[in-house]
Amino acid sequence: MFKKSIISILLILFVTLCFGNVNDSLRLKLDFAIQHKADYSALKDKRTSKLRKALKENNSLENQYLLNQKLYTEYRKYKIDSALYFVMKNVKLSDSFNEADFRTNTVLQLANVYSASGRFLESEKLLKSIQTRTLSKEQKKTYFEFYIEFFEQYATNNPSKYYTKQIDVYRDSLLSVLDSQSSEYKVNLALRSINKQDYSAAKQNLEELFYSQDLNKSQYAMCAYILGNISMRNKQYAEGIDYYTLAAITDIETATKDQGAIQNLAIYNYYNGKIDLAYKYAKSALEDAVFCNVKFRTLMMSEFYSIINAAYQKKAEKNKKQLQIYIASVSVLSVFLIGLIFYIYRQMRRLSRVKKALSDSAQELQELNSEFQAANEQLKVFNEQLNESNNIKEEYIAQFFDICSSYINKMEDYRRKLYKKAVSRQFVDLTNILKSNDTIDQELLELYQKFDSVFIKLYPEFTIDFNALLADGEKITLKEGEILTTELRIFALERLGIKDSDKIASFLRLSMSTIYNYRTKIRNKTSYSKEEFTKRLEKTGSRSNGL
Repeated sequence: MFKKSIISILLILFVTLCFGNVNDSLRLKLDFAIQHKADYSALKDKRTSKLRKALKENNSLENQYLLNQKLYTEYRKYKIDSALYFVMKNVKLSDSFNEADFRTNTVLQLANVYSASGRFLESEKLLKSIQTRTLSKEQKKTYFEFYIEFFEQYATNNPSKYYTKQIDVYRDSLLSVLDSQSSEYKVNLALRSINKQDYSAAKQNLEELFYSQDLNKSQYAMCAYILGNISMRNKQYAEGIDYYTLAAITDIETATKDQGAIQNLAIYNYYNGKIDLAYKYAKSALEDAVFCNVKFRTLMMSEFYSIINAAYQKKAEKNKKQLQIYIASVSVLSVFLIGLIFYIYRQMRRLSRVKKALSDSAQELQELNSEFQAANEQLKVFNEQLNESNNIKEEYIAQFFDICSSYINKMEDYRRKLYKKAVSRQFVDLTNILKSNDTIDQELLELYQKFDSVFIKLYPEFTIDFNALLADGEKITLKEGEILTTELRIFALERLGIKDSDKIASFLRLSMSTIYNYRTKIRNKTSYSKEEFTKRLEKTGSRSNGL
């Protein structure tokens, strides 16, 4: 790595002599990387395709587990949804093993994926479920590392001194289990120094690591990114931009979509009036964040991208007006110089070239505008889904507390009633009350009525949309005062994401065979395939479902 560093420095010095300064040469290299971003992604897809192909071959359960783990590692910073898919496959496989390490590793990975995809409650629950005293040294390293990432990602959009303190606590724990000679230890030691605002010590440690250790590309990008942060805080902006650029180039070349360097470059260039560069970097960063589905980066960049885009459009409009003024000036000048035929001829040719350039520029602007509109539409859909998800969570949490409170009050009344019977020695009445199912039946009836009313409030068009999936003459007709039938209630639970027949049967107090019969009966009434029916069911209920 030391030889590579020497060669890199010599190359930079050579390019400096040719192009004027290091910053410009790195920027050109970053522009090249952005232009060929699809090629680097194709290489990543080629690697994952080989692993997927190997997974389809006849393998032992342990080999399947290891291949899924490799695919999780490949997708973790590339495509979160795919990483989650393979972790979930290992969740099922780990139940077949007697090895506790398999299960623990899978839970840790699942918690990390949940955190990156914005499912913080599920992630925190999984992390809290792990008993640290049972972890191996390597598992403790992963545990502390993922807890740090959890608080960093959550604090991005929810800043708090508490989360910063928790990051410090878990980083200290991570340092205690890392080898003091390892690159991971030195990086985390530098990050701790940064949090303590000891930038000099952090920079010294990282620069020694950056130029002397045999780092892999991911570690190299991380060191460059952190050094960029330190330089910016020390107001050494040119140096910080160089480090950010090196990190961004490496991230693109390794097809790392969850990255922060190019975002910081976009922000810096925007505040320094370099709108074109800011737009290019922000667009690339937003595309990567959306592709990877890293929620905290997507939310952060979507807000800032709209600001940069507005400035970019304003500048483009200004340039367009300047071009129009220029064309008008050339036209006026050509009228006054009508007598000079040769000069007019040259001016006409020049004007022709300008018009062609203007046409090309207008076409490029139109294409960029189309891409922006498509990105806006995608963001709009994402925001609508996010708002719907938040509304559902808020509504069900409120109803959950209401039901729990009501149930506690009813239990208290029931207890007092039984207590009075016992004190009065009315044992016959007491026995009759305990034998009767009336209370349970009444509670179930109220529970289902509550569920029906809340569900219809969230998905007011559900019954109409569901009937639209059924053939003519097979529509479900509700009785007076009835909100949902048992059949509708089964598919309402599926609409909420509860696919497990055991859970549905338990909730509705029906047998598995009854649930199966209801599903079969409904699917026989529709002309759609099972997959298409399920897909359309997921869109039912809202006023703009697109059915």
